[in-house]
Amino acid sequence: MLGLVSGGAAVWLTLRDRRQSAERLAAATLETLLNAIDANDEVTGAHVRRVAAYALILAQAAELDDAAQRRVERVALFHDIGKISEALFDIVHDDEALSPAERKAIATHPRRGADVLAPLWTFYPELRDGVLSHHECWNGTGYPRRLSGTAIPLEARIVAVADTFDAITHSRRYRKGAGATRGAEVIAAGRGTQFDPALVDLFLSEPVFAAVERFRAEAERAERIGKSRPRRTVDRERRQATGESDAPSVAFRWRDRVTPPAS
Repeated sequence: MLGLVSGGAAVWLTLRDRRQSAERLAAATLETLLNAIDANDEVTGAHVRRVAAYALILAQAAELDDAAQRRVERVALFHDIGKISEALFDIVHDDEALSPAERKAIATHPRRGADVLAPLWTFYPELRDGVLSHHECWNGTGYPRRLSGTAIPLEARIVAVADTFDAITHSRRYRKGAGATRGAEVIAAGRGTQFDPALVDLFLSEPVFAAVERFRAEAERAERIGKSRPRRTVDRERRQATGESDAPSVAFRWRDRVTPPAS
């Protein structure tokens, strides 16, 4: 009997170690993909980080637990990964406003991104569907599946608000960004049509929007500084000032503990 118990424990420990190794590999894969977004297009890399920051502010205001906040963060960081597709490279890097044909091509990026992330479903089950759904609309007029209401994953609903706000307020290659007031107007106009009305109300509430605006102003200031100095220098100075390590600033977490099977 003791031998069976001992053997069962050894098997469980082996399976646990393998699972943890696989989870670490999945986390490393996400960090590699995030680096690939930066390498392909630094503008998109900066965009997804701002969107992640806005989305986390909203998720925290919605009182989501830590695990849910991490799910929101992951979907925000990878919502545009489909844009690194070779088929979209020239369009993404074009300095001119998009033509109708180019807009149609860009609209394929949620599905392209979901396909890239599909192999990680076991470890991050929310990621593929969240990325696929971030352009769905509350009233069912979005794409690619025309989902509506709460059929749209919560992570995607949060990211949709954050993504649109950044798209309006931050300058693109072909146009100057508008101010926070205009961003708020666009979000308000989409209440109940493009966006979850409860999330719009929360995003535009005074304390939440003030936090969003503070981050936006700081991001703009950092970007102005970064344009005059090498990015690595700016990043190193930020880490020194805040006490951050040289590791990636966004941590993809795996479970610290695995509950052993009941005896």
